[in-house]
Amino acid sequence: MKKHITVIAFSALLASLLFACNSNSETKEAEAALPQAPEIKSVFVNGDSLHYIDIGKGDPVVFVHGTLDDYRVWQMEFDTFAKKHRVIAYSRRYAFPNKQVINDSADYSPTIHANDLSEFIKKLDLGPVHLVGHSYGAYTALLMTMNHPELVRSLTLGEPPVMPLLQNVPGGDTIANNFIARSIKPAADAFRSGNNEKAIAVFIGGVVGDTSFFSKIPPEGQSMMMTNILELRGAALSKNPFPPISCDDLKKINTPVLLVSGEKTALLFHAITEELNKCLPNKEKAIVPGATHGLEIENPYDFNKIVLAFIDKH
Repeated sequence: MKKHITVIAFSALLASLLFACNSNSETKEAEAALPQAPEIKSVFVNGDSLHYIDIGKGDPVVFVHGTLDDYRVWQMEFDTFAKKHRVIAYSRRYAFPNKQVINDSADYSPTIHANDLSEFIKKLDLGPVHLVGHSYGAYTALLMTMNHPELVRSLTLGEPPVMPLLQNVPGGDTIANNFIARSIKPAADAFRSGNNEKAIAVFIGGVVGDTSFFSKIPPEGQSMMMTNILELRGAALSKNPFPPISCDDLKKINTPVLLVSGEKTALLFHAITEELNKCLPNKEKAIVPGATHGLEIENPYDFNKIVLAFIDKH
């Protein structure tokens, strides 16, 4: 396991590898050995089209990705979960291959994504689903569950950055301020100056704790991350990218919740997960060995095993 690897980098590297395999006309034998790419579908939700894949049969499991990612980040979950479940992985608003554009008046917080998610589930007539979210996608899934508990059978949260909960944590203001100063603020400054690549680099550097991390990613991986930059830009420049959630709000959630965190995750995510664990009444907690924030990519074997065992109980 490499030190300080996150889902952001892993997903970009994975996507670049898939792209390279599928775009080389001289490697037909290698292509034939690869699993068939799922059909990409689309559905009109809240005024725009969202793209998704839908494979397998059984109880529906809906995957919700994080920032700088899209539905492809769940590649290592597709086949495993589809053996016994219907797997739906969609690209949230502003993510590839959706066609949304930047709008200064738009809402880039998890609130709009939660509204999209509830309508997405309704449009596909999925009924109560098992929700699996990571990072900003987990924040989205949490908000959606609070507003529409009737749509959720179980909820898996992979390190959601619910920053408002840090106000209840000793030293939480320092943890939050350090993250904003090292990651979000410099990313916003770079966006304002028109340097999108620098914005991604400093954001990732702040999350990972390695300011040179982006430069170590192959060009193909960097390019893939750039295709999913719209949400990060909007959130970084937003006045409120973290809508309020209180411990009292969490105590009202009766849906079974699984809190998944990485064994080597950053203090920010550890503190938030511990606060979620204190406040949620019907929850379990699990650790993905050897992982930091990139749970489903860094250690997909244990991540899949943990989440499937939880889903199968509900």
